[in-house]
Amino acid sequence: MSAPMPVCPPPHHEPAFGQVCARLRALQPDHPRVYAVAGMADRGRRRWWRLADGIREGRVELMYRRHVAEMASPEIAAEVVATALIHGVIGRVAALLVADGRAWDPGLENLWMHSDNDGGLDWAGLDDTTLRVVAGDRLAGSPGVVTLPCDRALYLWLAHRCEPALRLVQHTMFRCAGLSPRRYWALVGESVLGAANCVPELARTSSAAGSARGQGFVAALEERRLPVRRACLVR
Repeated sequence: MSAPMPVCPPPHHEPAFGQVCARLRALQPDHPRVYAVAGMADRGRRRWWRLADGIREGRVELMYRRHVAEMASPEIAAEVVATALIHGVIGRVAALLVADGRAWDPGLENLWMHSDNDGGLDWAGLDDTTLRVVAGDRLAGSPGVVTLPCDRALYLWLAHRCEPALRLVQHTMFRCAGLSPRRYWALVGESVLGAANCVPELARTSSAAGSARGQGFVAALEERRLPVRRACLVR
């Protein structure tokens, strides 16, 4: 009597968030943290700090002072620090949005930052890794995924979730570094529109779709009276 055939285990399906992170890491293989985020449940806490707590504890002021000591002017240092924080809040999720029409939650209470050896920021993390997608996305219905009815609903939700963190960073940068609100919101707009211009090419997705998503997201931010496009135009 022949031996029974071994039962093969079912194929492993990587969770949706893991798939998204792998895709974002692949956009810049030599610098995989540029666009990706981490799930904090899988990370230790060394060099990680919750954004809201870090701002309250003076971490942004410390970053600014370190950059001032190394750069040609306080104005340049302020923009470097602001750009890094803006990228952590909105630039990374904008990359996923323009490439694939998906997003994680960039809410203030959900965001963590990771400091590099020089005191800058090189990564971001999330407590809640639930993704939002639009109806018809292949990830719709997967564990850890919430489906929204249309692109506009996604843009409005994302703008609503970004706003508290963006405003808190803006007030902090004005207080500690004198960065003007106009320049700050221009940097926010540049972060989104910059992603819309370059990420689709890196992701090998439609540049037209990426541009439309970027413009839709900017419009949703403007509806919340965040002057991201106007600031860019009057720079």
